[in-house]
Amino acid sequence: MAGARAGPKLPGRLRMLELDGIHTYYGDSHVLRGVSLSVGAGEVVCLLGRNGAGKTTTILTAMGYVKPRTGRIAYRARNITALRPFEIARLGVGYVPQERGIFPSLTVVENLTVFARGTRRGRWTLPRIFALFPVLEARVGHLGFQLSGGEQQMLSIARALMLNPTLLLLDEPSEGLAPMILQQIVTAIKSLRNEGLAILLVEQNLRTALALGDRHHVLNKGEICYTGSSAELGGNDTVLRDYLSV
Repeated sequence: MAGARAGPKLPGRLRMLELDGIHTYYGDSHVLRGVSLSVGAGEVVCLLGRNGAGKTTTILTAMGYVKPRTGRIAYRARNITALRPFEIARLGVGYVPQERGIFPSLTVVENLTVFARGTRRGRWTLPRIFALFPVLEARVGHLGFQLSGGEQQMLSIARALMLNPTLLLLDEPSEGLAPMILQQIVTAIKSLRNEGLAILLVEQNLRTALALGDRHHVLNKGEICYTGSSAELGGNDTVLRDYLSV
């Protein structure tokens, strides 16, 4: 099994995100222990592991909400370790939190446009969003709290896209979704990858992760204990049993 080290070289593919030797603490609690990984343009990299393994902390650290005590974070080769979340977002990093974070008292279109950036020249506009998620166009005047859980998840992803990012951080987008809605989310993520978007995906649903991920990092107690492709992970009974309880 691979240790906690950076992902393989990505020939011909621009590295959008690099974490190098990240050690993150909550107070005296040592949560991430030397995490290193990379995400290339047009690539989905999945973080897997049991609850408490450090998956969400990795996303929060990459986004600047939690500062590593040691290690380096780079976006398109630029050191962003000391930047604040809004500064990282302005560079082109979209973040979809586990709790979705939509505004319940704003309509769908207001949620999409309140923080939109670069809509004149950027790739992501309201028509493109509605083409990706047609159900949002049908709910365009509904308030956030009037949407189903699946519709809220689509809105959360769509709102991040309205920032016109080149890197997207997704924290468990499949959680609690009905199979039909989940398939729509999976199809949308595949479409985004095919357009060249780099995606770091935290996922508990192994089937979803294997369907989406180009590479997978399995976390255990804050360390990367395994790295492999979908085919390699899906066929590794030891990792599935010992670290993913499958």
